[in-house]
Amino acid sequence: MHRLYLRIYLALLASLAAFALAAAFLWHQVGEGAAPPREIAATLAANVLPAPDAPRAVQQAVLDKLAANLRADVSLYDSRRALLASVGRPLAAPERAGWQRTGEGPAWAVRLGDGRWLIARLAGHRRLPALGLFTILALLALAVGVGAYPVVRRLTARLERLQRGVESLGAGDLAVRVKVEGKDEVGRLAEAFNRSAARIEELVASQKLLLANASHELRTPLARIRMALELPERRHEVQRDIAELDALIDEILLASRLDSAATAAQVEDVDLLALAAEECARYDHAQLDGAAVSVRGDSRLLRRMIRNLLENAKRHGAPPIRVQVSKDAGAVELRVCDAGPGVPEAEREKLFEPFHRGLGLSIVRRIARRHGGEARCIGNCFVVTLPDER
Repeated sequence: MHRLYLRIYLALLASLAAFALAAAFLWHQVGEGAAPPREIAATLAANVLPAPDAPRAVQQAVLDKLAANLRADVSLYDSRRALLASVGRPLAAPERAGWQRTGEGPAWAVRLGDGRWLIARLAGHRRLPALGLFTILALLALAVGVGAYPVVRRLTARLERLQRGVESLGAGDLAVRVKVEGKDEVGRLAEAFNRSAARIEELVASQKLLLANASHELRTPLARIRMALELPERRHEVQRDIAELDALIDEILLASRLDSAATAAQVEDVDLLALAAEECARYDHAQLDGAAVSVRGDSRLLRRMIRNLLENAKRHGAPPIRVQVSKDAGAVELRVCDAGPGVPEAEREKLFEPFHRGLGLSIVRRIARRHGGEARCIGNCFVVTLPDER
């Protein structure tokens, strides 16, 4: 009973059984247990029919009139069960009051107060006895049960396949995916699992690449420091290499934090133009233009994004550096351009790969995407687009 499909299936069968019992009980109470309709029918027939000693022709005429609009077979018998009159197909003399079995189906017999018997059967009417009703309900329940089993089993089989996928992912198979079947909740759960597995695989691959590239990048300044230690007059170069190592480690840690969805962010209203102005003041040939625009985000990350763009323009471009902040069509745009020759279109996307030019531009794109935006390269300009949520 620990299997989900068994519990769902048994719950369905129990509901069917309860419905069948309730329907049978209601049929018994309403169909056979209602004495007042029999008494009413007997009273009405006794009041309409002529006296028992009336001629048969008279009784036949009254019976014809009584059954004219009923579309029924009706027979009238005296107290000794001798036929007095009949409409439609003659019905056999009743043995008792209540439901009777006839060759044409069940009929209803009533004993009148004067001893006569009235038996009637509606044309095409079929009334099943209690045992027959129970049999039909049982067969219907069985048919529904047999038909419902593959449906329930298919549903839970999809859940079992999803469970196996989760177990494989937990065992380290990051490439595992499950088949998406249907458009219901289980199908959407499978889609969510596939997205999560793909994101986990992407993060792990990114961390591996980051670690491999970082170990390579760290070797260069470490080698220079090792050589400089042998030459005391190169103390200034040692300090520069240590600063480079410190900056590189800082970028590696920031890139690692940006990969984690759990990284805490201090979301607030940030004046992007003021932030850019503070960073441009650190550079001799940086020119700022634009209007005051506020965005929702983490001021520390946005500051780092602007700083990395300015540092990239300083290292790989040519002065002057032009920074522009603007707002258009519900989006805020930060544009950092230099006077260099620009980047060929085929190389632009590679700039955002980790360690293609260090980690600076890769961090710029991650910060932009973390704020719901995007970063791209256009010629000799780097453009960051952020959503305007104000």
